Amino acid sequence: MKRFILNSLALSVVLSLFLSPLLALQGQTKAVNGKVNINTASLEDLQKLPRIGAKIAQRIIDYRKQNGNFKKIEELMKVKGIGEKVYARLKDMITI
Repeated sequence: MKRFILNSLALSVVLSLFLSPLLALQGQTKAVNGKVNINTASLEDLQKLPRIGAKIAQRIIDYRKQNGNFKKIEELMKVKGIGEKVYARLKDMITI
């Protein structure tokens, strides 16, 4: 029984060391070259952008649902709360 417990513990440590880098990569699928993809980003990912809080992030998601994916990053300015100044700060951090 003691041997079984030790083997199980050893196996769980090995698996966690192997799987943790793979799980870390999972969250990076929405970023390309360090940019946030505004067509696929989650609410949490969008909130990592400067000047984007929960409300504006939700508006971006709602806009995507109603209008489909953004065709150009400039279309982000169609979302209420994102004007030229906010867009200017974001344009180098986003992609489609």
